[in-house]
Amino acid sequence: MNDMTPLAQLTIKDWESDQEVRWCPGCGDYAILKAVQRTMVDIGADPARTVFVSGIGCSSRFPYYMASYGFHTIHGRAPAFATGIKLANPDLDVWLVTGDGDGMSIGGNHTMHVIRRNLNTQILLFNNEIYGLTKGQYSPTSRVGTTSPTTPLGSVDRPAKPCAFALGAGARFVARGFDVSKELSGVLKAAHAHQGAAFVEIFQNCIVYNKDVFEDFAAPKGAEARQLWLKHGEPMLFNKGTQGIALDAQALKLKVVDVVGGDWQSAGVIVHDVTNRSVAHMLVELPFGPFPMALGVIYDDPAPSYESAVLTQDATARAGKSADLAKLLAKGQTWTVED
Repeated sequence: MNDMTPLAQLTIKDWESDQEVRWCPGCGDYAILKAVQRTMVDIGADPARTVFVSGIGCSSRFPYYMASYGFHTIHGRAPAFATGIKLANPDLDVWLVTGDGDGMSIGGNHTMHVIRRNLNTQILLFNNEIYGLTKGQYSPTSRVGTTSPTTPLGSVDRPAKPCAFALGAGARFVARGFDVSKELSGVLKAAHAHQGAAFVEIFQNCIVYNKDVFEDFAAPKGAEARQLWLKHGEPMLFNKGTQGIALDAQALKLKVVDVVGGDWQSAGVIVHDVTNRSVAHMLVELPFGPFPMALGVIYDDPAPSYESAVLTQDATARAGKSADLAKLLAKGQTWTVED
């Protein structure tokens, strides 16, 4: 990219690095990469002020393919690096890319704390429900019964639910999308607009080790009956508006209702409010099958970011003081060592 190119004129090509993209043919990561690059163009991002940070895994090759700054760090520890980067230069736009293994297993503790602290970063968790890079072992999000080299008789573990985990850790923004969805870029834009930690789970097809595991809701044919795309201020309708989500006040849980003649109010369909944390918890726990898959921005209620609090505190502590390294080193007990 020419350094003099106005940001408004940047294209997807300007965000493509000179590195060969090395994912398996058909991998969902390709579609996510294009969605992110398209998002960069749409939001007018500056490559010189953008950083992609990743851990280890197929998803974590992401920084190589973005024409911006990037760090390919160590397994599960990308949040620690992202925190350091943001504190050192809060003006940088930091994107954290991880996977269901990297972010929910070895890095689960780090993921929890970067969310809890509310660092102003976009956290993209690619969920393919398998360990792809290390040849198809089951992961924390693998479904019960998943057969793999480490679960030859089928997994008996209850899978972790990334969005429920994020809300439990205190997330102020939670969203879902999937790799080939045309709506994914819009979800990413909403995450970027949020001030604080924005957690986005992206269902991603692993063509080799867990092929088409999300076809039950992601397949184009009949998708309108299996996907609930949430939009703030709009009723929770799906299946071409013939069904919706209502609240069973007595049982305090959500239910599917039929909508006749477009009269969703009479059917009791609720209007999506991204600031309603209680409903957000219900949405991320909905079992697929009896319910459609809840997608889009599920929760969005900003709070002051971690780095803003740290930097404000630091400025207060330094106010009226001059830096004197020699004085600091000589403070307290000292010894002189002579030959």
